[in-house]
Amino acid sequence: MFIARKIKVKLLELSGQFRIVTLLGPRQAGKTTLCKKVFPNYAYYSLENPEHRSFAQQDPKTFLTKNSQPLIIDEIQKVPELLSWLQGIVDENPEKKGQYILTGSHQPLLRQSVSQSLAGRTAILTLLPLSFEELSKSAKKEVRPEFWIHKGFLPEIHSEGLNSTDSYRAYTQTYVERDVRQLIQVRDQTTFERFLKLVAGRVGQLLNQNSLASDVGVSPNTINEWLSVLESSFIIFRAIPYHKNFGKRLVKSPKIYFNDIGLATYLLGLTTPEQVSRDPLYGQLFENLVVAEILKKQLNEGHSGQIYFYRDSHGNEIDVLHPRGTKHQPIEIKSSATYNSDLIKGLKKYIKSIGEEATLPTLIYSGDTGPLPQGVNGYNFIDSNKALTNETSHSTT
Repeated sequence: MFIARKIKVKLLELSGQFRIVTLLGPRQAGKTTLCKKVFPNYAYYSLENPEHRSFAQQDPKTFLTKNSQPLIIDEIQKVPELLSWLQGIVDENPEKKGQYILTGSHQPLLRQSVSQSLAGRTAILTLLPLSFEELSKSAKKEVRPEFWIHKGFLPEIHSEGLNSTDSYRAYTQTYVERDVRQLIQVRDQTTFERFLKLVAGRVGQLLNQNSLASDVGVSPNTINEWLSVLESSFIIFRAIPYHKNFGKRLVKSPKIYFNDIGLATYLLGLTTPEQVSRDPLYGQLFENLVVAEILKKQLNEGHSGQIYFYRDSHGNEIDVLHPRGTKHQPIEIKSSATYNSDLIKGLKKYIKSIGEEATLPTLIYSGDTGPLPQGVNGYNFIDSNKALTNETSHSTT
């Protein structure tokens, strides 16, 4: 069963404006399925296929021009030298849009090559695993956060009814350990596995590389390198502290989240929704669930995708600051299903301190969507996307 993807609208729009569209995202997020559905008349080649990869490496020009129809090229980072050939080919017919659709699952290799070879010729989109918007029918039937935290959002789990624990075990072994370990050339698998589990245990927390390095048993520089590879492989993302001068000392450390909460849950050894709901990290996992939804909403609409948060030296914190023109929307995330005034204490303090720079204070929780006291907007976590607006433009290079 194919699940319609929200990014389809932007993908079609950009293919009519640019000669090439590059679709990035983690493994198994649905990039290939989406491209084949949206562009059924395109020829398709996967550079994971040894035959296709060998052909592309040995005779790139023929590989790119032998078909009369346009091409979808999957996992383009496997043969980055193709990008130089693409530049010359699309420049021969600059008025012809949507000539090539490229996909890739390792961001730096692809972004670096694209910026060198395809500047001005391609738009870049990022596809993450499924969102609640895309799972709207299922989401209305199951309203327990712990169900979704455990289930995760890989398309195959939902379209084929797969067991999530088994799926994330295979995903970890096949993609996370194989691809990431190859990139960072880890020799000690046990150390790397411990690193992954410790990162999962720190979702929603300020990143302390020295502490993490001590717990893993490697240097802080190694931790920095490993985290960068996890981020570039779309395993994790960082929320950035908001640094506008509010006359206070603000923290500078980012916070770490997983692009797919199901993977974090698997790495923590939580095999049922009930275990999730009882775990000491439940609040942080719920926060990761919501923050990832906000990021998906941004990316599915073609925005650059960046999460900001606020925290000062006194521990006052707002989970997400979402840009809205010249102002920003403060969003608090709480796992509680019942509203009480304590849930918006942080929002009230922040609004009082910041004043006119903030707008539409928002609480995302497990309760009902609707207006709350003192001008706060409340949204159930399944309705996270409804709290946001469309501001930023898509990324092009």
